[in-house]
Amino acid sequence: MTTRRELAAAALLGAAGSGLAAGFTGRTWATVTVRGGADLVPSLEPLTGRSLSGGVAALGLAGLAGVAALLATRGWARTAVGVLLTGFGVLIAVLSPLAMRHAHVVSAAAERTNLTRLTGDVTVHVSGWWIASLAGGVLLAAAGLLTVVRGRRWPGMSARYDRPGTAPRQGDDPASLWKSLDRGDDPTSEDLQDH
Repeated sequence: MTTRRELAAAALLGAAGSGLAAGFTGRTWATVTVRGGADLVPSLEPLTGRSLSGGVAALGLAGLAGVAALLATRGWARTAVGVLLTGFGVLIAVLSPLAMRHAHVVSAAAERTNLTRLTGDVTVHVSGWWIASLAGGVLLAAAGLLTVVRGRRWPGMSARYDRPGTAPRQGDDPASLWKSLDRGDDPTSEDLQDH
């Protein structure tokens, strides 16, 4: 696999993982039902992933920002981004199942309403949306690990436009390039590049 394909694979893995983690926190992850007691009609309280664990959505969005940084950096900076992506992914993968613990779900429902104060049977129904978030965390961590191991070899955003085998010239800052254009010089001509 070429370095560009590795970079594309890491970016796609990271974007997919972040999207899964952040995107599915708006879905209902659990529903708390209270039967019996004073009401004959069961009371329901749906809970989204955000209400059960706001950190998962935040880490997913941070992962998307990390994927953008992955494409914009090079060298050691890219390795540092890979470490961050790995950490975000691991945290998402840990927080998603922790949010589904029975006691936590009942506690979150109690904060939103007084359903659990009623006498009766409290039942927690868990949907599978939290598994999508868990999978997103795993994908994001995989993208981060791939970046840590191989990322220093990948090209940066502007490497495509660099001339192979040349170092940046003195005076390559934007101000001096504009000044050379004002003088009527072509900053891309071979004569000026050899100076």
